Amino acid sequence: MSLSEMAFSDEAADLRKGGQRKEQFTIHELVTEFEVTSRTLRFYEEKDLLTPMRRGQERIYSRRDRARLKLVLMGKSVGFSLEEVKSMLDLYDLGDGQATQLRVALERFEEKLAELDRRRRDIDHAYAELSHARDTVRGRLARQQK
Repeated sequence: MSLSEMAFSDEAADLRKGGQRKEQFTIHELVTEFEVTSRTLRFYEEKDLLTPMRRGQERIYSRRDRARLKLVLMGKSVGFSLEEVKSMLDLYDLGDGQATQLRVALERFEEKLAELDRRRRDIDHAYAELSHARDTVRGRLARQQK
């Protein structure tokens, strides 16, 4: 499953434990599931991307934290900054049934796709130029070695 599929999947489908939806997660569970370090989770907490409860020294993450972590990791993997991801996540709390959050996310996704298209064209152009230069040098070298 890709990160985007994981990020936008039905929470109920992947949180079942003994027939019930799991409500809380330890740092170890999230570290294991998402293959990140505990330091990464603490860093995201410092940046207000995650807001675990505390039980003594232990952090307890909610389903909301888990969903936010999935979105943070998906956003990072496609080139969004943590600030960009946070601004989209913070729209969840507007109370409009996520309509604003989804509209803004769609707009940002389209902007990022356009940026990636531009970068792809630049890379394709650089690749073609370098390939041509390599072929030219290879040809000159072959002629000199005859």
